[in-house]
Amino acid sequence: MEKIKLKNIRIYANHGCMAEEAKIGSFYLINLIVWMDLKMAGLSDNLTDTVNYGDLTNIIKAQMHKRSNLLENIAHRILFEINLQFPTINKAKISVEKINPPVNADLDTVKVTFKKKFN
Repeated sequence: MEKIKLKNIRIYANHGCMAEEAKIGSFYLINLIVWMDLKMAGLSDNLTDTVNYGDLTNIIKAQMHKRSNLLENIAHRILFEINLQFPTINKAKISVEKINPPVNADLDTVKVTFKKKFN
């Protein structure tokens, strides 16, 4: 099974449980891997035989701009939309990473990762 990776999509959004996170916001990194049969696309050189990574990016951007308290909720919603819109995708893995989270520690990021098999 072949895969498509979208690496380090950087988005500014206002997620978090604290009121100041909703006001101030922060940067997030999103990484997505989707598994599907890409043999025909390799032979045909035709976009209709694969998944347009611009469309995947648009799903991520749309879901990142819907406010959530938890990174887990964002990851779940992104996978749900991918499954809904792209039935040719067999499996997906998403990581949503908050840069500089507001915790009392020297911490670069916090990240959640979900992996889901479709069909």
